[in-house]
Amino acid sequence: MTTSADTWGIHQAQFWLRGIRPRQAVEYDPKTGMWNVYGHPEIQRVLSDPATFSSDTTRLFPEAAQLSEGTLTRLDPPEHQKLRKLVSHAFSRKVVADLEPRIAALTGELLDAIADRGRAELVADLAYPLPVIVIAELLGVPSDDRHLFKQWVDALFERTQQFSLVNRSAEQDRDIERAMEQVGHLTDYLAEHAAERKKRPREDLLTKLVEAEVDGERLTDAQIVNFANLLLIAGHITTTMLLGNTVLCLDAHPEQFAAVRADQSLVPSAIEESLRYFSPFAALGRVTNQEVELGGERIPADQLLFMWIAAANRDPREFREPDVFDVTRDPNPHLAFGRGIHFCLGAPLARLEGRVALNLLLDRFPKLRTDPDEAPAFIPSPNMTGVRRLPLLVS
Repeated sequence: MTTSADTWGIHQAQFWLRGIRPRQAVEYDPKTGMWNVYGHPEIQRVLSDPATFSSDTTRLFPEAAQLSEGTLTRLDPPEHQKLRKLVSHAFSRKVVADLEPRIAALTGELLDAIADRGRAELVADLAYPLPVIVIAELLGVPSDDRHLFKQWVDALFERTQQFSLVNRSAEQDRDIERAMEQVGHLTDYLAEHAAERKKRPREDLLTKLVEAEVDGERLTDAQIVNFANLLLIAGHITTTMLLGNTVLCLDAHPEQFAAVRADQSLVPSAIEESLRYFSPFAALGRVTNQEVELGGERIPADQLLFMWIAAANRDPREFREPDVFDVTRDPNPHLAFGRGIHFCLGAPLARLEGRVALNLLLDRFPKLRTDPDEAPAFIPSPNMTGVRRLPLLVS
């Protein structure tokens, strides 16, 4: 039987989406100079041990070093806990739950705009604008600028080459250069807003970052901007991919879609299964601080590890029938939001946005389906799994 990944042409580097098992849980790739970690228990161990496996991968890439200051995903303890604490309250379950009426209202407005068209493009019409408006409002930057955010973020992830430490191709160097250029546009934009908050504070997250102190010292301008940068990018792209992937998975499995239509209490578990089946961020990087044994392999210090989350979420040692999409799967210990101290800060918000949006989408358009005349388009990065365009018939 042909898998959905064959049909849709997912990037071939993500071979586990094609039902092919990795030969071993941990293996060294001499072509890239990196270690690939595919196993669920092995990745869980890495993510739970920041003392051995550092998140500061930029130390191997001098050209990206300026991005690490204030970027939570690249910080280790104790700096990580100090900075995470600054905004963790803004993403608490209660604060997020209180956003539900606003998320529902925004979703309703976006669906109103497509109600009479008969067709929709899920990403442009709902999956992108909804989360970016929500996170922009939390940060305090104009949501009307979302066309700029999309332009910069799309270009940031316009990377088709797998990264290599030993075979740096000209195309890879161009990818890095283009990514740094797009990050520069976004950091300049956020720096202007941060400077304005120093003069005129508001009730928003950006003001809280500007006024925050760690160990009695204010954050540097670079820390503020990089922190806000991460919140803005991660605060919307995860939900964008989550929504697109969930609709795509349901459409590809009609019996599962029928079950969800008949009982929308299955929507949360359908979202969790799509996070496992098509994990948005397919890979995470770590660097070894010391020699360590993992998955039967001895890995020296200062080695780059790629944790292939999407492969771990198909590990048969952890998941029964891992290549089957099952909206009733329970338990479902997927790693799509990570584990340990770097567990995704915005996971409760992404889940809420996905649940509200998908419920309202099905209420409004119970017979929605993908457009057979227009194929989905995927994000080209080999380290991400998500649609950038998903044409739908909604009449």
